[in-house]
Amino acid sequence: MSTTTLPPTKKTEPVSAPKGGITDRARGERKLGWMLAGPAFFVMLAVTAYPILQALYESLFSYRLTDPDNRAFNGLTNYGVILSDSLWWQSIAVTLFITVVTVAVELVLGFGLAMVMAKALSSIRPVVRAAILIPYAVITVVSAFAWQFAFDINTGFVNSWFAWIPGVSADTDWFGDKWLSLLVICLAEIWKTTPFISLLLLAGLAQVPEVLQEAAQVDGATWWQRLWRVTIPNMKAAIMVALLFRSLDAFRVFDSIFIMTGGANGTESVSFLAYRQTIARLEIGLGSAVSVLLFISVMLIALVFIKGFKVDLSQARGE
Repeated sequence: MSTTTLPPTKKTEPVSAPKGGITDRARGERKLGWMLAGPAFFVMLAVTAYPILQALYESLFSYRLTDPDNRAFNGLTNYGVILSDSLWWQSIAVTLFITVVTVAVELVLGFGLAMVMAKALSSIRPVVRAAILIPYAVITVVSAFAWQFAFDINTGFVNSWFAWIPGVSADTDWFGDKWLSLLVICLAEIWKTTPFISLLLLAGLAQVPEVLQEAAQVDGATWWQRLWRVTIPNMKAAIMVALLFRSLDAFRVFDSIFIMTGGANGTESVSFLAYRQTIARLEIGLGSAVSVLLFISVMLIALVFIKGFKVDLSQARGE
């Protein structure tokens, strides 16, 4: 059975439109778009451009805040020091592990929750959606403290409640081992942000034409075949947006690590490394270089998703 998707809308220009130009209607819509989004765009640019340029400038200096008189220009030396240090690559590995694991699990769970919200009875649908979205409303720091207290060997209840699971006992120190710590961090991130994924995927489910589902069902397609051949292909844009936003957010993970482990036992992420260099050690030059590398990594992730999915968002919304 082949994949069923709506054919892209073929755009035609009126005869009066100049060759290679745009119509008056398209020009008006573009102007309206800039009027609506322009102010927010320029505010965001003004808020983010200065810190990025300042970090880039500071990364070119050997500068420690406790010794400002010995500030000296050293070019790209800070980047060479960071990229040649095993701590940087360890932080990259930890960050990528948390990102891949959490985003993969959240995509599966979020898709299931989105289908539950979409198929729930109209009478209880608002209650179901509100209950599912509650974790996302909790502040990340509060969520991290809650998970830390739950798994702490002294104050937590997890060891006593789940002692029947192999490998779990009253003496299990979840934050005394790297992989156990990363497991708890991933669980906290998954619990907190799965509703965000489900909300984006719910919007994608609403865009799947019901006529395609009915046509596939008439052709004898099973539920599983309709899911893989009809639903998911027509949700490609929504899935791309959900994965992109969540991956960028997960790659910058900081709160949970700061609260639960403080970067101990090899659980330091790239964001935590930037914090430790800039705030804890007051190494402004090195910390700024780490921040710039983090920014470049985030941009590369966004580029990979946009190029990899090859989604035309204008056609996806039916323009």
